Amino acid sequence: MVANAKRHIVVAVEDDRRVRESMESLIESAGYAPVTFPSGEEFLRSGALTSASCVITDVRMPGMDGIEVQRRIRLERQNLPVIFISGHYSAETRQRALQEGAVGFLYKPFDALGLLNVIQTALTNTREIGSVSGARAIKE
Repeated sequence: MVANAKRHIVVAVEDDRRVRESMESLIESAGYAPVTFPSGEEFLRSGALTSASCVITDVRMPGMDGIEVQRRIRLERQNLPVIFISGHYSAETRQRALQEGAVGFLYKPFDALGLLNVIQTALTNTREIGSVSGARAIKE
């Protein structure tokens, strides 16, 4: 468990219920306060943007995609860390997300430790931009 992690609200935006529930459980087990949403639209309407410490978003979702979620986050909270997850490899999407300030990009299936490491990096503001696949970190 991360010391004083409960004060950090980690938002997960994921349309797949099973993945969303797994992330919620993992985030909570690490001592963070998870808040989850099945879509970018629901997240942005909820008001959770104001209290979030970090946002994890899927890239491909029905309706608003993760890139648009990130763009809208940047309009209101420029420095809020955003982490992407995706089940579809796209170097172009990954590059765009990272160029726009994402602190990490993970490919599904990712392991729990890999996601927790990226969350910790995001919350400690090291701004170490990279890609994580499983537990391997690839630095840019």
